[in-house]
Amino acid sequence: MTFYDAMRTHPWRRLEGEIESRGSHDVDRALSSSALGLDGLVSLLSPAADPYLEELAQRAQALTEQRFGRVIGLYAPLYLSNSCTNSCVYCSFNADNPIDRLTLTPDQAESEALYLHEQGFRHVLLVSGEDRRVVSMEYLREVVGRLRGLFDSISIEIYPMDTDEYGELAGYGVDGLIIYQETYNRERYDEVHRAGRKKDFRWRLETPERGGAAGFRRIGIGALLGLSAWRMESLYLALHARHLMRLYWRSHITISFPRLRPAVGGYTPPCPVTDRDLVHMMTALRLFLPDAGLLLSTRESPRLRDHMIPLGVTSMSAGSKTDPGGYTQDSACEGQFQVSDHRTPRRVAEKIKEKGYEPVWKDWDSAFIP
Repeated sequence: MTFYDAMRTHPWRRLEGEIESRGSHDVDRALSSSALGLDGLVSLLSPAADPYLEELAQRAQALTEQRFGRVIGLYAPLYLSNSCTNSCVYCSFNADNPIDRLTLTPDQAESEALYLHEQGFRHVLLVSGEDRRVVSMEYLREVVGRLRGLFDSISIEIYPMDTDEYGELAGYGVDGLIIYQETYNRERYDEVHRAGRKKDFRWRLETPERGGAAGFRRIGIGALLGLSAWRMESLYLALHARHLMRLYWRSHITISFPRLRPAVGGYTPPCPVTDRDLVHMMTALRLFLPDAGLLLSTRESPRLRDHMIPLGVTSMSAGSKTDPGGYTQDSACEGQFQVSDHRTPRRVAEKIKEKGYEPVWKDWDSAFIP
């Protein structure tokens, strides 16, 4: 059974009704449980749990320290291309937007990578718009071949592939896959993805499983917060992550929490997510998924990111540029979205230390593979 099949056993409207029906006694019962199940998570994500946010935060902090220690991993995105064949209404890279398009040459990608390496990063995330014509397998093989001597971990966030293609990339040196479903609400998904291969809800939803079958060490999922109700997105994210953990127990499953940011096209999120909502979401998911990595990007403000360091986050991006060539090429291209935290990687690392945590630029080594 894939997660697409599993989702059909948890209809959106039924779960929505359950969330809205919970009371404070349900929240108390969930918090007193020795093992939080789906029913307990429903209670912790309900409006009835809003007054319990401080207790959720304290428990999330203690559980994260127990599982991960007082460390925060650091990584950086490297945008290879903004060429895209999809028409996603919320994204600057939307094929219908009249923006300048740029795909880095392998030489330019290497220059960007060298810059990030000099900043201290040993984990890089390769990002691109979804266009196989320009970001081909041959192109990726060339780029990864140049970068794997600089980084101990290379992840990708590009168009969905089949299992064989992911296996081929793993053989080149890619060890991580990030793929956001954007929203688990099927109707909203169809509304915001107007054209392109991405319009296929099921093909995208089953992508992490193809990555797991290919043997990636790390698999990351997420919902683009603001498209649909955050409490519901949280539930489906939790179900999705649990499904992946059970099937692909050798892979470390991570969850990202990207909130919609201003982009070309001026899309207005129909379901805005406040800072408090984001904290509620992340702390509840930490209690349900003690061993999942929780990632927070530079979409968020410095103040919020600093505040979240003790509350369940395990990895953060830093010094991010969201346009191809943004680090060294003086690119005039539009970024995929506007960044909120413009601090340098070193300044972010210093703030992590000020909070009593250790910034980690490298979280593993291939020597550990038996």
